[in-house]
Amino acid sequence: MTAQIIDGKAFAAKVRGQVAEHVARLKTDHGITPGLAVVLVGEDPASQVYVRSKGKSTVESGMNSYEHKLDATTSEADLLALIDKLNNDPAVHGILVQLPLPKHLDSDLVINSIDPAKDVDGFHISNVGLLGTGQKSMVPCTPLGCLMMLRDHHGKLAGMDAVVVGRSNIVGKPMAQLLLGDSCTVTIAHSRTKDLGEVCRRADILVAAVGRPEMIPGDWVKPGATVIDVGINRIERDGKTVLVGDVDFASAATVAGAITPVPGGVGPMTIACLLANTLTACCRANGLAEPEGLTA
Repeated sequence: MTAQIIDGKAFAAKVRGQVAEHVARLKTDHGITPGLAVVLVGEDPASQVYVRSKGKSTVESGMNSYEHKLDATTSEADLLALIDKLNNDPAVHGILVQLPLPKHLDSDLVINSIDPAKDVDGFHISNVGLLGTGQKSMVPCTPLGCLMMLRDHHGKLAGMDAVVVGRSNIVGKPMAQLLLGDSCTVTIAHSRTKDLGEVCRRADILVAAVGRPEMIPGDWVKPGATVIDVGINRIERDGKTVLVGDVDFASAATVAGAITPVPGGVGPMTIACLLANTLTACCRANGLAEPEGLTA
């Protein structure tokens, strides 16, 4: 048996297309253009690449992109003043502060100064609480992308056994909440879990988000299970740097029913969901119907 490969690139392109169509309708019918503001502090090379890519995708979908690049020595007061200005700007519907921030800035303080309705990363404590209590919120992009792929593959998820390996605030915890919201039976496992392999083998849906290269071998995968690999790890192999996930793809793909590859699986969905969240925030801000199929 060979697993069906869940093509994140193709699915993300479909989501971006849906977003662009909806944006075009907003412009035509209501004269509204969604706007995303991205704030980058400092010169982190990976962050610069992400910000460029986010800006490009935003413009391609027909939205307005506002990029704010600040010096690495920017004070907390100046950064908070900029966020306050963006919170009060009606042309900005989504605000994203690129992480990690330089050491002298308090990430929690900065994230929680964003208006929760504009927090398209879904990291604000209010959005975390709303998600946890099953209320309307902004949902973190990576788990939202995973949920969309699972719904697309399975249709309904109700009653399925889901195991999320990893308990981060960015992926593990919100992923578990989303799967609970779709009526899965959910276990959150992590590096300290006893008999981790046994726990994983129970899963109809196995989501790996630990950040450890190829930690989950194929014999931890239940035959026919759906494996969503969130990990992106750079390792040296045969003298080359390669990208691998948290799952050993080669062995898992012989057991699983479906699996996301790395790269080309979950990754492309993250930016697609950022655009979807910005569109959702814009619709909510203007009292319009939310885009179907693009929210949790």
